[in-house]
Amino acid sequence: MNSVEIKLEEFLKKYPRVAIAFSGGVDSSYLLYAAKTVGCDVNAYFIKSQFQPQFELDDAISLAQFVGVPLTIGTLDSLADSNISANPADRCYYCKNAVFSTIWELARADGHVVLFDGTNADDDESDRAGMVALRELKVLSPLRECGLTKSDIRRLSKEAGLFTHDKPSYACLATRIPTGTTITNELLEKTERAEELLHNMGFSDFRIRLNLPNDAKLQIHETQWSRAAQMREEIYSALKKYYDNILLDLLPR
Repeated sequence: MNSVEIKLEEFLKKYPRVAIAFSGGVDSSYLLYAAKTVGCDVNAYFIKSQFQPQFELDDAISLAQFVGVPLTIGTLDSLADSNISANPADRCYYCKNAVFSTIWELARADGHVVLFDGTNADDDESDRAGMVALRELKVLSPLRECGLTKSDIRRLSKEAGLFTHDKPSYACLATRIPTGTTITNELLEKTERAEELLHNMGFSDFRIRLNLPNDAKLQIHETQWSRAAQMREEIYSALKKYYDNILLDLLPR
């Protein structure tokens, strides 16, 4: 056990009963596992809104069952808040505030007074308006406070046997829509269906971003460019029902 693992274990032992904001991603999955392993009484909370695709909820349910932690699933109509649906530059602040306020309501109803999230040491606070909301709502980030990076978390997750250890990082569906463009259910649903089609073709760790007025910009890892070229007709045929043109972003990712 290295120093960051020891530090995390010591940190978690200070909180015998905790609620964890759970997305089913790499970071919050390992945090859930670590808290359970050190003996914390843990409850996980997942908020389903229009911004999360179904596979994220499915992964969250599977991981919580694997770790043996009860999972509460709440719902949120993110687009009911004009500060979110208008898609301003600080949309993430309003979205995080709404999500974590909802989690706090559920957690407090269950008697919790401590709430964790999975922010890690690599997350740059200067780039994340949502982290301001976390501070305001007094959400603790053990992984970040104890210095665990994404690579640390992936390694430890693999050692723990968590299927999330190699799961690609995933940003919510709202990030596919250009800032200042009103977010609608139609745009979100179209994005989710289009990305599901590309995933079913064998692609991973990619994004389909809306390129105004109605073009799809495919951001695919450079190691999969040749595959995209070979399958260009199949890709176009699948996505043309949603977009006027299909573009490939040649910037490496």
